[in-house]
Amino acid sequence: MELADILAKRSVLICTDLTSKRQLFEQLADNAAETTGHDRSEILTTLLERETLGSTGLGDGVAVPHGKLAGLDGVTAVFARLSPALEFDSVDDLPVDLVMMLLAPAGSGADHLKALSRVARLLRTEALVADLRKSHDPQHLYEILTSPVATYVAA
Repeated sequence: MELADILAKRSVLICTDLTSKRQLFEQLADNAAETTGHDRSEILTTLLERETLGSTGLGDGVAVPHGKLAGLDGVTAVFARLSPALEFDSVDDLPVDLVMMLLAPAGSGADHLKALSRVARLLRTEALVADLRKSHDPQHLYEILTSPVATYVAA
């Protein structure tokens, strides 16, 4: 599964002046609703309920909020570059500025886990993360995210 298969160009966001995790989730849900045709409030509820189980902040300024929705056709992603970074209750207590939200169909255990693993691995690639943090252009962010990881591993 390549990120370009689950991340649409219009699903790369620059979010400024957010003051809460809920505001972030609302923006992610708005975009995902437009992309998938699913109800915004259902998406928002899914994200908020998952977050009550424990923060999806992975550390180093990265978070991967995720959830499953009935009737979803496939895994879908929304990426957000936050400025300024947002408190997120991450495992390292650092604020988050890079967020990749994943939604998967209910009952899609393997695909959901593959996507989570792929995104977590991608967002631990130091050179790629550094480039994401330098850019404030959604098109450029999309290009970085969908470029071959080998480009960054070799760098």
